[in-house]
Amino acid sequence: MANDGLLNVIESLAQERNLDQETLLLAIESALVSAAKKSIGPNGEYRVEIDRKSGEMRVFHRLEVVEKVVAKDLQISLEKARKQKPEIHLGAFVEFRVESEKEFGRIAAQTARQTIMHKIREAEKERVFSDYKDRAGSIVRGTVRRFDRNDVIIELETAEAVMPSSERVPTEEYQVGDSIQAFVLAVKSQNRGPEIVLSRSHPDFVRKLFEREVTEISDGSVEIMGIAREAGFRSKVSVRSAEDNIDPVGACVGMRGIRVKSIVRDLGGEKVDIVRYFPDIRKYVAAALAPAKLAKVEEDPITHRIKVIVDEDQLSLAIGKKGQNARLTSKLTGWKIDIQKDEAKMDFGERVALAINDLAAVQGISREQAEGLVGAGFLTPEGIMAADLEDLAGIEGMTAPTAHEVKGAAEKYYEKIHGRFQS
Repeated sequence: MANDGLLNVIESLAQERNLDQETLLLAIESALVSAAKKSIGPNGEYRVEIDRKSGEMRVFHRLEVVEKVVAKDLQISLEKARKQKPEIHLGAFVEFRVESEKEFGRIAAQTARQTIMHKIREAEKERVFSDYKDRAGSIVRGTVRRFDRNDVIIELETAEAVMPSSERVPTEEYQVGDSIQAFVLAVKSQNRGPEIVLSRSHPDFVRKLFEREVTEISDGSVEIMGIAREAGFRSKVSVRSAEDNIDPVGACVGMRGIRVKSIVRDLGGEKVDIVRYFPDIRKYVAAALAPAKLAKVEEDPITHRIKVIVDEDQLSLAIGKKGQNARLTSKLTGWKIDIQKDEAKMDFGERVALAINDLAAVQGISREQAEGLVGAGFLTPEGIMAADLEDLAGIEGMTAPTAHEVKGAAEKYYEKIHGRFQS
């Protein structure tokens, strides 16, 4: 069946949809096999061949050579087969060309067209997955096209991606047509097609921006040791260099701050603190809490806590707005950070509040119990351990069983800290 315009149509489709022309031809051949089954006979075995030069379609019917035909759609007699192929033998398979113009009707053409479009969509899905499967962990740029509830649908160069509401930056608003950069969080193969998931709130988005902007990071002479992020507000990035002649913080900041300013711009104005990494946890915490000046830093490796003592005028600076500086430092270092004023400079109320906080931090002692204990004069786990159970049970809100539990919690805490019970 001649079709002079077929190759032109295929070439046009391939260019329009950015698909491989041979992939389309194979899809059409497969589609026409389905159409042949509907038009000629559902039980037959067919092969469709499209001439790559002329576009001519040829349909072949595959039959088994038998002595006596019992299934005419699948078999041919030896006598009839030898009229065309004298050397053929029983049990062999032979293909005969079907007169396509006579057998293919309007319904077959419609079926073929529908199947072709289905195959094209499948090929597009496969191409998109192939193009993006190795791009997870990279940064891409796209255009905001629409919204699906709070999810943002972004058009990339050759595909659509989604930025779920959970991966949006809470301080950012997007409009249709906005150009946007994002981190490729995942590329998933789904039945409905590949799903490309983007994020602007993930900490690795910050990491990739630094790798792109700072040549010393991309070449390995400066290493990012950790990132703590509250997307849209502030990030802390710790860096180190194995080379003495390279200042890792200075390399990330850039001359006159040009590098970090570029990153801040890409983050929509989010503040970025660049921190020098130290193996010594006390120095590391001090660097992360800068510019606050710390009077003393005490570490407790057993409970993995750091106690930071500061003068009163440095307290709010160390803690940060709504506790953000302390919270990000804790995330960055992996240690629990307790920031407090120097006890020697505390008034009575502050000392009471500190004692309550310390007891409430003991596993097995609730905050209400801690308040009752401190009010009764039991300020430390050691003081609770030395107390009689009757005295503890006499505290308002405390019963004999809870007094026993509280004393046990104090003993476990002491043993964890000191390795033994107090004698």
